[in-house]
Amino acid sequence: MSKKIKPTTPGLRFRVPPSFDEITSSSPEKSLLKTLKKSGGRNSKGKMTVRNIGGGHKKKIRLIDFKRIKDGIVAKVKSIEYDPTRSANIALIYYIDGEKSYIIAPSGLKVGDSVVSGNDSPIEIGNTLSLDLIPLGSIIHNLEITPGKGASMVRSAGSFAQIVAKEGKYATVKLPSGETRLILLTCRATIGSVSNSNHMNVRLGKAGRNRWLGRRPRVRGVAMNPVDHPMGGGEGKASGGHPRSRTGLYSKGLKTRKKNKYSDRLIIKKRK
Repeated sequence: MSKKIKPTTPGLRFRVPPSFDEITSSSPEKSLLKTLKKSGGRNSKGKMTVRNIGGGHKKKIRLIDFKRIKDGIVAKVKSIEYDPTRSANIALIYYIDGEKSYIIAPSGLKVGDSVVSGNDSPIEIGNTLSLDLIPLGSIIHNLEITPGKGASMVRSAGSFAQIVAKEGKYATVKLPSGETRLILLTCRATIGSVSNSNHMNVRLGKAGRNRWLGRRPRVRGVAMNPVDHPMGGGEGKASGGHPRSRTGLYSKGLKTRKKNKYSDRLIIKKRK
């Protein structure tokens, strides 16, 4: 549940902080950390190629196991932790052979629970199997698109997909975006939905918190001069014609998906 803060300062009045109820440890596993190098929106030549990025608190990357290929080896959940580089919580697991690993924490996973991967695994929260062995109607996350490549879909806080049908070598999966698409039955997924579903309710409360996250102020196009933006200029609060980006690309309703994309044949129903 979201906490209500007493508004002792203007920045606290509308702030809804993240919920850390599920977090059990505040110190990460050092062997699974890597330094995150910041770009400030600059490319290798020092030229700014992405605007509104810079500053922010120093972060360390947690090395997450998205492949889950240690089949048949049981792992115990040691702790549920916060990850500054993602919206979902992560779980530190200890395999019985001594190896440690981070996984995306599913909703309902607790310290002391066991997880296992492989096609002999039971259908329980946190276990990873091939789609052909997961029953119809099951809620899943950490979904592979290419067999053996590792999970690349349904990884953000509170998200889940659902298996709605199986035919031939494909499973029909309904994704969080509303898209329904075919995915090979040999691809793997993890049982359950992703943790930290309250992430969508977080309100930062003040501009400074955005700066701590490495986000710089963003100026609206209509507030600029004509030389700076296609929507700039005009007398008073004139809007700038058709909404478009700084480079002139239409920004409301223009389809940016590539025509004849390789995966078009696998999409049964497009996202809303």
